[in-house]
Amino acid sequence: MQINQDSAAVISGGASGLGFATAARLAGAGARVAILDVNEDTGKEAAASIGGLFIPTDVTDPQSVAAALDTARAAHGVERICISCAGIAPAAKTVSRGAAHDPALFAKVVSVNLVGSFNLASQCAAAMIANTPQGPDGVRGVIVHTASVAAYDGQIGQAAYAASKGGVAGLILPMARDLADKAVRVMAIAPGVFRTPMVEAFPQEVQDAIGAQVPFPPRLGDPDEFAALAQHIVENDMLNGGVIRLDGAIRMPPR
Repeated sequence: MQINQDSAAVISGGASGLGFATAARLAGAGARVAILDVNEDTGKEAAASIGGLFIPTDVTDPQSVAAALDTARAAHGVERICISCAGIAPAAKTVSRGAAHDPALFAKVVSVNLVGSFNLASQCAAAMIANTPQGPDGVRGVIVHTASVAAYDGQIGQAAYAASKGGVAGLILPMARDLADKAVRVMAIAPGVFRTPMVEAFPQEVQDAIGAQVPFPPRLGDPDEFAALAQHIVENDMLNGGVIRLDGAIRMPPR
């Protein structure tokens, strides 16, 4: 699907990190971008920097998502591109100091990372199916989720995070099959260790040590590399129903 001035895009978690890099790249390609995020201060600044629109959104709340999409559509038209990058990654062991993992924390991680991704994608899909078909394949929309290598190589303390991202990975094929006859494609990217605000908060020597674990190239991923893949997925109509690892061949150790 071609990206141009008629392409409306919504990006959850677009205020920073992988989401913002993707928002900036799509805006640079001509898309009209709406950033959906819970962080209002960062979100407004991010949207202003790319000439986009910021809409405060809680992806775990279907009504908040619906209201945000109504606002985005009023400004930009119905979305053709949906990128889901909103996520959290608190660390907690299944049992720590004799106490079981906080069930509320586990549920929150799954709610944001998995249920939130589904809330946004399903509501976008319902609107996308009415879009005018575009290009020789007649594509009406593209949905890109964010999984993680933790879906396959979850580390100690990542039970909730790995479960949530494993759920995202498992969602892709059935969602793509559900929407195939409606000409809406669904894909996911499973990033490895990237230079996001969370990682950049670590001391430089820690960042260097983490990057050195990557077989090649032995460094942290650049968010724009994630964004470049997201753009390629949007533009390559044959990409559908799959999860692409973007990780420099790393397989995460237990800790």
